[in-house]
Amino acid sequence: RENCIHLCNPHLEKMKEDILYHFALGTGTHDFPALFGDVKFVCVGGSPSRMKAFIAYIAEELGLGSPAGDYPNICAGTDRYAMYKVGPVLSVSHGMGIPSISIMLHELIKLLYHAKCSNITIIRIGTSGGIGLDPGSVVITRQSVDATFKPQFEQVVLGKTLIRSTNLDEQLAKELMQCSKEINQFNTVIGNTMCTLDFYEGQGRLDGAICLYSEEEKLQYLKEAYDSGVRNIEMESSVFAAMCNLSGVRAAVVCVTLLNRLEGDQISSSHDVLVEYQQRPQKLVGYFIKKSLGKV
Repeated sequence: RENCIHLCNPHLEKMKEDILYHFALGTGTHDFPALFGDVKFVCVGGSPSRMKAFIAYIAEELGLGSPAGDYPNICAGTDRYAMYKVGPVLSVSHGMGIPSISIMLHELIKLLYHAKCSNITIIRIGTSGGIGLDPGSVVITRQSVDATFKPQFEQVVLGKTLIRSTNLDEQLAKELMQCSKEINQFNTVIGNTMCTLDFYEGQGRLDGAICLYSEEEKLQYLKEAYDSGVRNIEMESSVFAAMCNLSGVRAAVVCVTLLNRLEGDQISSSHDVLVEYQQRPQKLVGYFIKKSLGKV
C-alpha cells in the first residue's frame, strides 16, 4: 500500500511555485520528482559533516559508491543546511535545537510531497546525554517527552498553545532494536527521550554560565526522569516526532549517549572515542536500510 506524505496546509494548493528558501530549492527551478522521487529513507542529524560522512558510509554499504567518492551538497546555494543523496537515501543536516530542525522539517516534508515520494521512513541520528547508561549506549526513542516528562510538544500558533503528540512508530523501534541485536556491537535500549529547550539549565547542568540550583536538586531531577522512563536527553526529538506524526511519516530517533549525566556534566572522552560513538547510530541505521532493501 502506498503511504504518501500528508500536508496539513490547504494554502499550498493555491501557490504557483513553492520556494524552499532554506534549501535553496524551488518547484519552479527544480524537478522534484526527477531529483527525489525514488527516496525511501531520510536520515537527519545536526552536523553537516556528519551527514556527509553518513551518505558516504551508506553509499559503500549499498554498493553505490565508496568513501572516497564525491557527494555534492544539494543545498550548496545556502549555508543553513546540507543535503546529500545516494540511491533511495537522503541525508540532511538540521542544526541544533527545536527551531532549527523545525524549519528544516517544514521544507523537507514539502520536498518529499512535491517529489511524490511514498512509503518514507525518516530517522534522526545523533548524540545525547544518557541517564543511567554507560557512555556509547544507543537509545531508540519510544516517545519524546518534555522537561516535565510529558509526551507532548507545545506549539504556540496565533497566540494559542497547541499540544501535539510525540509518540514514535512502535513497530519501527522494534525493527531497529532487532537490527541492533543482529549487529551485536554495542548496547542498545528502547526508552523515552527528554527533549529540552537548551543544553545547560534545561538539562540540569552545573557548568553553564547561569546555574541557580544545587547538585542535589540536579540529581533528584535526573533520577525522577530516569524513574519516568527517560534514558537520554537531547534537543530535537519532540518537534521531530510531532511533525512526522502530523505528516503521516514513519519515524524514529536513534541517538548515542556520550556520557552518563548521573555521573557528570562535561563530555570528557577522547576525540577518537567520541568519533567511534557517533558512528554507532550510523551503523545501526545503515544496517536497517540494507536489511529493508534485502541486501543483508
